Amino acid sequence: MKKLSLSQLPALFAAIAEKETLYLPVDAEGGARFERFTEGKTLTGELNTVRSAKDFFFPQTENLAEFKMEGKNIEVIDPRTETEDFVVFGVRACDARSFSILDKVFLVDPVDTYYKNRREHGTIVSLACTRPHETCFCQTFGIDATDPEGDVTAWKMDDAIYFEAKTEKGDRLLANLSDLIEEADDTAVKEQKEAVKKVMDRLPLKSLTTEGFGGDVMMEKFNAPEWKSLSEACLGCGTCTFVCPTCQCYDIRDFNTGHGIKRFRCWDSCMYSDFTKMAHGNPRTSQLERFRQRFMHKLVYFPANNEGEFGCVGCGRCLAKCPISMNIVKVMRTLGGKKA
Repeated sequence: MKKLSLSQLPALFAAIAEKETLYLPVDAEGGARFERFTEGKTLTGELNTVRSAKDFFFPQTENLAEFKMEGKNIEVIDPRTETEDFVVFGVRACDARSFSILDKVFLVDPVDTYYKNRREHGTIVSLACTRPHETCFCQTFGIDATDPEGDVTAWKMDDAIYFEAKTEKGDRLLANLSDLIEEADDTAVKEQKEAVKKVMDRLPLKSLTTEGFGGDVMMEKFNAPEWKSLSEACLGCGTCTFVCPTCQCYDIRDFNTGHGIKRFRCWDSCMYSDFTKMAHGNPRTSQLERFRQRFMHKLVYFPANNEGEFGCVGCGRCLAKCPISMNIVKVMRTLGGKKA
């Protein structure tokens, strides 16, 4: 366990940024967001960012390839330039767990080399939660907000911040900061964990459970009559998918620049009417079908294909941002699990 005086946090950020690109959550209009560190930027006091840290490994828009054509000759250009190491500081437990879920999608055969490249170059410094919101329900999915995953885990106190390396990347990062941090025992960290867990035990969604979901109830859930009433108010706006740290749907488009073709990948949403539109037609023509697909994927299809792991981390962003207050908690309450 390592320790740093909180007054020295700007110096720590500067030391990291001197060797690697550093990103941290900062206050911004509309809520906290991750930004590249420059002198004067400070860590936000908000619990979480409006958008997740998913962008660092699976960005909203990315250039996959470029094609230059001269007559019958076609030159394929790989535009990737992400070769520098970077550090993402202040990732909360829910977002930290989301990376392992995305890994199960992008790092299995065929491996997504764009995602893999970013994962290899990125170091995650997670930050334990001290003031969970009423919309938080990460415990439902077995996540410990007081001891988040990551290459380094940090615990912020009133006068100090503690660090513990959990991977080789984490060991290297802390070794590079040895002039600033010092050895410490874990007494303060243990006390904070106990105090925060007592708060989490009183959260409104504490009793929410995944009971009744998973791959063994696929057709039962698919044919449930409740989907009609659940989906009636859905606007199909896709907000829930864009703030979600685990959604991984995307579209690929080619654009003629006048000097060649650029191929882009961008986030897509299963809530959009044209998401499954193909040359022969669209297999999901109603909002009910699209709404059902989103939540069946999170609660049934994904665990069926990933040894029981669910495709949600309980971050609460969809609860906070859905304009008609329809979210995965309401689906879980209606279709299975104990009332919360």
